[in-house]
Amino acid sequence: MIELTIKERIKNIMMSVFDLSISDLNNNSSPETIENWDSLRHMNLVVALEEEFNIEFEDDEIGVLLDFSTIVSIVQNKAKLKH
Repeated sequence: MIELTIKERIKNIMMSVFDLSISDLNNNSSPETIENWDSLRHMNLVVALEEEFNIEFEDDEIGVLLDFSTIVSIVQNKAKLKH
């Protein structure tokens, strides 16, 4: 079985939460580039990321999870801390 990278796992979650195709996602994907990124879907994204990576975001982190690159960076840092 091939293990997906953190970036690939995050892309899969974002595609599901925001109903996108892989071609719709890039490092700059954000509420400005994703039409249906609203507050409810943002919270769905947060919950999906927490479940997928078995992590918990602090309140101040939730507010900055606003583009793909930042999400990857924060998730990678949290995943490292768990090991």
